[in-house]
Amino acid sequence: MSSIKIECITNEGNRIGESPVWDEKESSLLYVDISGRKVCRWSSVSKQVQTISVDAPVSSVALRKSGDYVITLGTKFAALKWKEQVVTTITEVDKDKPNNRFNDGKVDPAGRYFAGTMAEEIRPAVLERHQGALYTLFSDRSVVKHFDQVDISNGLDWSLDHKTFFYIDSLSYSVDAFDYDLQTGKIGNRRSMYKLEKEESIPDGMCIDIEGKLWVACYDGGRVIRLDPETGKRLQTVKLPVSKTTSCCFGGKDYSEMYVTSATDGMDKEYLARQPQAGRIFKITGLGVKGVPPYPFAG
Repeated sequence: MSSIKIECITNEGNRIGESPVWDEKESSLLYVDISGRKVCRWSSVSKQVQTISVDAPVSSVALRKSGDYVITLGTKFAALKWKEQVVTTITEVDKDKPNNRFNDGKVDPAGRYFAGTMAEEIRPAVLERHQGALYTLFSDRSVVKHFDQVDISNGLDWSLDHKTFFYIDSLSYSVDAFDYDLQTGKIGNRRSMYKLEKEESIPDGMCIDIEGKLWVACYDGGRVIRLDPETGKRLQTVKLPVSKTTSCCFGGKDYSEMYVTSATDGMDKEYLARQPQAGRIFKITGLGVKGVPPYPFAG
């Protein structure tokens, strides 16, 4: 193993940094601050962060084939034009649940945008349970609901052969696997692939590497863990200098760098004094493995 290096790349702390996505065209890392209500873009060239403020909690961002981005905003799937700073609604879900919002989302290998909902939190990880659902936005703008009774819809990704969909409902403390049909986008046969240990705390965002292993950010666990979906075993733990690690993705020129988002929501002054880098973005190098480029939304 090469030696692992962790560096903080931003100066500003996010309230809930989430959904990191590498934008190769811009040599930039996209991410959101959910309760800060902004979409952010960190340039690996200028090392500067640009932000666009929005009018509701924004929980995920994804690339779009036609250019620019798509986001999950409140309970809407929406399009974001970066230069013009214009947001346009594509469609809305959970209209009967005014207290809900989207959480994590990601585009599948066929260009469909998967994202799930949850009830707004009273405080971090405390909320009305079983209010969320998992949805897919298709390129023709139609939406399919896969299942409901979700607590905190979170990390998602697909196996390298596209036959398995991995998914996290955070309060189940489990990383689950489903059979996946790439042609139709249907999922089925849910099973638990890995149950988190007590010190790993709450499973949050996740990504996959080119060896087919999953990386899961552990909220309140201050770490990312590498899992083998075949054996259900943890292979590696990388600890970070902040406890509220929220999500991770690979990026950089050859996708050999890992980017990790974090949060400050729910931390008091004393807590923040102990973790001055809380809420910032971290870059991990030297993991010895590369990631998979993100898929763009086809619609």
